[in-house]
Amino acid sequence: MFDVNAICQDFPILREHPDYIYFDNAATSQRPQAVLDAVTDFYQKTNANPLRGLYEWSVGATEAYEQARHTAASFVNAKEDAEIIFVRNATEALNLVAYSYAMEQVGEGDEIVLTVLEHHSNLLPWQMVADRKHAKLIFVEPQADGTVTEEMLAAVITDRTKILAMTMVSNVLGRVTPAEKAAALIHAKGGVLVLDGAQGVPHQAVDVQKLDCDFLAFSGHKMLGPMGIGALYARRELLEGMQPFLRGGEMIEYVKRTSATYAELPHKFEAGTVNAADAVGMAAGIRYLAQVGFEAIEAQEQKLVKILLDGMRKIPHVHVYGPAEAALHSGIVTFNIEGCHPHDISTVLDNEHIAVRAGHHCAQPLMEYMQEKCSMEFRATARASVYFYNTEEEARRFVEAMGKVRKWLGFGE
Repeated sequence: MFDVNAICQDFPILREHPDYIYFDNAATSQRPQAVLDAVTDFYQKTNANPLRGLYEWSVGATEAYEQARHTAASFVNAKEDAEIIFVRNATEALNLVAYSYAMEQVGEGDEIVLTVLEHHSNLLPWQMVADRKHAKLIFVEPQADGTVTEEMLAAVITDRTKILAMTMVSNVLGRVTPAEKAAALIHAKGGVLVLDGAQGVPHQAVDVQKLDCDFLAFSGHKMLGPMGIGALYARRELLEGMQPFLRGGEMIEYVKRTSATYAELPHKFEAGTVNAADAVGMAAGIRYLAQVGFEAIEAQEQKLVKILLDGMRKIPHVHVYGPAEAALHSGIVTFNIEGCHPHDISTVLDNEHIAVRAGHHCAQPLMEYMQEKCSMEFRATARASVYFYNTEEEARRFVEAMGKVRKWLGFGE
């Protein structure tokens, strides 16, 4: 039985600040006590450098780290644990693919297909590859509400397309992309699918085998885990042919003065002392999500988004972007208020103990596109993003506060 009030009690920061409305979950989530305890327990009970020592604590640290990898692999249904590479975040994961795979596989005149929805983390690495390899970037322009269709993708994917790099869920509009159909399209042309799952994995059940993606990047901090830990899923056959992104300690099997033999997967991609404690914390976050269940998570998010959309659409001068249906927002409601810069909106709401994000959301090409398609006053928006621990009361309080923003900013209405 889903009980949001009971869930809130599992989060120390929510217990400590019951009157604070945290609607910036698309940037980072809050952490339950189970995650905080997992990290603390690692340092208090088995703190040692994993993978290196033969003594009890180091062996225990290694076991905890590899169990965290197993938890992450099971979470996305990878075929084996070795297909999960721990990284700092989704950004590092995408850069790993760009440097270790794309720089070897993409040549002059080849094409990399992206959507205009992309977060900068899934744009800048491909700009680098295209620039250095003299390849072309091809962009899919979505519909005004963020929709990308199979037909749009099919129209631009060619025999020259080596990589299709695409977000699973827009971090601005909440729109889900057709990842499974995209995989079929790109594989038919001999290319690979790179998915940015940072905004998708925390909000929906993900099965990489069903998706048939080649790479999937996701971050722990958006799914209840610590900051500074994330994962890259990649097919074994691709990883085996890739050169390491970082080189140094632990990722080697044997080193001579002028050459080296690299370690087996996954360790050849995890140079240096690994972030074992936060990997353990990320695994604890995954277990918590599994306990709540994605069916309940999605139902709660949709309920909250519906309250926000229904309320905000009744307020004069408020413009909401994205799909019309609450179920298609993935917990994200992006908006503007006439005459009010998004930064001012965020500041005013903060005075009411309401946290929202304002700006370009690390998606400036999308902001430029939306300004043209949606006649936006500013090349920026405000964004309220909910998670399953947010309550209906918070959603209603947010709508009430939204109705007063223009007055608080001196518009007299």
